[in-house]
Amino acid sequence: MGNCYAAPVNNHSSSTPATSRNNSKQNGLAGIKNAAGNSSGKTISGITPKNASKAIGKGNSNNNIEESAVPDAAAPSESWETKVPKLKEFSLAELKKCTRRFRPDIIVGVGGSGRVFKGWVNEDTYAPSRFGIGMAVAVKKSNPDSYRGLQEWQAELNFLGKYRHPNLVRLLGYCSEENQFLLVYEYMQKGSLENHLFRKGQEPLRWELRLKIAIGAARGLAFLHTSEKVIYRDFKTSNILLDSAYNAKLSKFGLAKVGPINGNSHVTTNVMGTYGYVAPEYVATGHLYVKSDVYGFGVVLLEMLTGLRAVDTNRPHGERSLVDWLRPSLHKKKELKKIMDPGLGDQYPLKAACQAAELILKCLESDPKTRPSMEEILVTLEKINAIKEKPKTAKPNGRGRQGVRGM
Repeated sequence: MGNCYAAPVNNHSSSTPATSRNNSKQNGLAGIKNAAGNSSGKTISGITPKNASKAIGKGNSNNNIEESAVPDAAAPSESWETKVPKLKEFSLAELKKCTRRFRPDIIVGVGGSGRVFKGWVNEDTYAPSRFGIGMAVAVKKSNPDSYRGLQEWQAELNFLGKYRHPNLVRLLGYCSEENQFLLVYEYMQKGSLENHLFRKGQEPLRWELRLKIAIGAARGLAFLHTSEKVIYRDFKTSNILLDSAYNAKLSKFGLAKVGPINGNSHVTTNVMGTYGYVAPEYVATGHLYVKSDVYGFGVVLLEMLTGLRAVDTNRPHGERSLVDWLRPSLHKKKELKKIMDPGLGDQYPLKAACQAAELILKCLESDPKTRPSMEEILVTLEKINAIKEKPKTAKPNGRGRQGVRGM
């Protein structure tokens, strides 16, 4: 959702809902709402296209995610078999009050399934407070007529309610009232990595900050892969949010999927994600590997190195796909210097950039088995970060792309 979500806060709770694998069409969203408002351990049921349509009163047969490489039409959302720990159940009135009745001028993010508003709550009780007083929060308000929005609401509630990690955005509470489905997150003051890399007029990120962000995002993915056996499936710059100290946190878990079990190497599923970041084996076969996320990580690293988008239809035809265009240049030091983000100037250790390029190439391997794990990537990034060659004194030369164009 873009510039969405702020500093870590203490948990407060008025209820403790739970989730379970329950695809009963009879329970539907009524089951979700009952569970969300009850601390006795009832379950949040799976949403199906049929019962979601009944619950909201308006069916939506077009459930394709707009970024999908191949649409996952009308697929029920995933759920995790776990209790959701200590989330506050907000009333709709409370969220209206803390967001000034969802005023358009405080929208901080817009997506296909809803909007994100900035709000303010009491730091201790999470009660709504006057605007600008207390703690800032991000309130994601799903479109009530969107089946996709209901899917994402449930998936994020199930997922972020369960998992806690410094590099995952923190869910503070939720609301399901009057056919309105909302989630309340910590607010991330620095917005998304996408904005810092690509927004016009934005001050270029220093090399050290880029590495810090890459390391933080890698820690988040490594946690998902190793501790929770979850495939994120939507790794891209817009889903990497930054707090006031540029600590990276992964957000938007609507596409996250439980990874392979019982010794299987992959799971088979409809292909979903964002063109340019989705691993080629996933697009070609529907086989989703844990290391399919690694491919997306490599794409983002390439964006961070070059300051260019993964896909840009405004570039010449042969340059629209960043990976296809610039992968050959990652092998040679002289070529690498030409494609580095001009916003960096010479303010980076060339040895570190070369090692980052080598890592990108490994992440982009066509065979997922030959890609490094996120734990291995994290180790490599830490080593790259330790390279502290004294950079040259040349000043950054702006946001132009003269070096790349001159190749």
